[in-house]
Amino acid sequence: MTTPKTNAVEFDTSGLDVWTDPEHFEVTAERIAEYAAATNDPIERHLKGEIAPPVFAVVPVFMSMAPAALSVAPVELLMKLVHGEQDFLFHRPIYPGDHLVARAKPIGFEGRDNGSTVVIYVETKTDKGELVNEQWMTAFFRKVDAGPGLGEKAPEHRFDDALRAGSPAAVVNQHIDEDQTFRYSPASGDPMPIHLDEEIARMSGLPGIINHGLCTMAFTSWGALTELAGGETERLRRLAVRFAKPVLPTQDIETVFYKSGSADGATSYSYETSAVGDLVIKDGLAVIADK
Repeated sequence: MTTPKTNAVEFDTSGLDVWTDPEHFEVTAERIAEYAAATNDPIERHLKGEIAPPVFAVVPVFMSMAPAALSVAPVELLMKLVHGEQDFLFHRPIYPGDHLVARAKPIGFEGRDNGSTVVIYVETKTDKGELVNEQWMTAFFRKVDAGPGLGEKAPEHRFDDALRAGSPAAVVNQHIDEDQTFRYSPASGDPMPIHLDEEIARMSGLPGIINHGLCTMAFTSWGALTELAGGETERLRRLAVRFAKPVLPTQDIETVFYKSGSADGATSYSYETSAVGDLVIKDGLAVIADK
């Protein structure tokens, strides 16, 4: 529904459910270690490149995501695109020596009061056809109205407000370094200038350079692994978040995890992350296999 805050824009329904060309990615221990170091990850096997941190799963698919979103949304909306949500479903970890093949497709879109979303589904397999992970990335286009929408929505991972009345399962405090974005950008392959150029960030309406949302998510992933999974990456089955507000370099963040369920041999933890008193990640969910 078009409001004073949004402009009506027609999205291309013919792009739905059309796969991007496959992206091939060879995993090296060096690239894994670089990513771990760029996210201040303390887990030794990550830093040695023996097993990939969970959010490293976005690296092989990163170049597929924007083209998939822009096969539905008009290309001229690129500068209005922000990362709204991210959801990983892990079938197995990524290891050095893996030869991965990733592809993406838009599966749905809809207009909202302050913008419109496009949901991208991504699958990553080995070159032998083994499914490694699935991802749902929600792209948000600010101040445009795509109308009532069409297709599928991303899986739910909403935070139950009643959880705050109970005791947390874990509280993790972390610090975003001043040079965090300059380390994360090459490690992840994300060259977006709002993370690297102060002037461009301010021209985009931001207070300055902002941390990559997926970098902040990676911080929460190793927080979950160290506090709730004994540092065992293999036990993480699902990790999902909604990005609520940018995090700035030099800020401290606090993530609070609450036990929210148990099923199929795994425990679910819902979580939120805050910086300077404001929520920066909402609707966080980590599903960890029981030992």
